[in-house]
Amino acid sequence: MKPQFIEIPLVKNEEQHRFELTFEGHIAFIDYKETSSTVALIHTEAPAALSGTGAAAALVEKTLQHIKEAGKTVSPYCPYVYAFIKKNPVWRSLVSERFPKYKELMEENS
Repeated sequence: MKPQFIEIPLVKNEEQHRFELTFEGHIAFIDYKETSSTVALIHTEAPAALSGTGAAAALVEKTLQHIKEAGKTVSPYCPYVYAFIKKNPVWRSLVSERFPKYKELMEENS
């Protein structure tokens, strides 16, 4: 995570079912659905103004850390989150075994 994002808080917007990160007046977010044990990450979106800043990656990392601290697993349905976990294998242990592409993700090389 780039240093400029370390102190920016992650917001869990339960009303809109999304995790949010605000940077330079713009909001990047991940839509989610949650059960008692798993958080499904469905769609990540960042405004064009944040393109190339690392905001989306910081949002994903902060979201995964939040899920880990909550003692839950993740189902990365969002292609961006899936690719992030593939590229950063440290997060693979968080992936739910019930996620349809679990075996595929675990077998892939980073």
